[in-house]
Amino acid sequence: MHIAILTFDGFNELDSLIALGILNRVQRPGWRVSIASPTQQVRSMNGLLIEAQATLEDACDADAVLVGSGRKTRDVVADAALMSRLALDPTRQLLGAQCSGTLVMARLGLLNDVPACTDLTTRPWVEEAGVAVLNQPFVAKGNVATAGGCLSSQYLAAWFIARLEGVEAARSAIHYVAPVGEKDDYVTRAMANISRFL
Repeated sequence: MHIAILTFDGFNELDSLIALGILNRVQRPGWRVSIASPTQQVRSMNGLLIEAQATLEDACDADAVLVGSGRKTRDVVADAALMSRLALDPTRQLLGAQCSGTLVMARLGLLNDVPACTDLTTRPWVEEAGVAVLNQPFVAKGNVATAGGCLSSQYLAAWFIARLEGVEAARSAIHYVAPVGEKDDYVTRAMANISRFL
């Protein structure tokens, strides 16, 4: 099971790395989570330089793909050569997007007739792309999910885990990363946000 997190130059660390951390709480043979980028290295919006673990082409073959966000997402969607490398398919993959990653999915035509969530900054661009934006942190329809706000990455990660490994695995992963003394509250909130979309 390969889950690829699309991570472009100017990426938001909270979106890509929180999801990476939570998704890697699943410990079973064959479960692999990777940062997939168009280049060998990408620099975050705050200057963190990381190495890609997979290519965009690897992501296109993954079982699930999470599209992260960042400051340069509008440049990404304007780059026809780059976008042509993203052959994502909800009939064979689980797909999720975080904040401005929703714009990438919209431009790929993956949100036709599907309302979406995104951050407040990206909302006008997603609406301009013809997608209705909801005022909530998470939504999913079939194999496509979107989330809005950096810390909603926990909901995307929990949804991926619940769909691929089961609800108890999702609860366990959120419980592991939640603050001490607030674990039950975090699990309850996360599961309330995703359960009706499973």
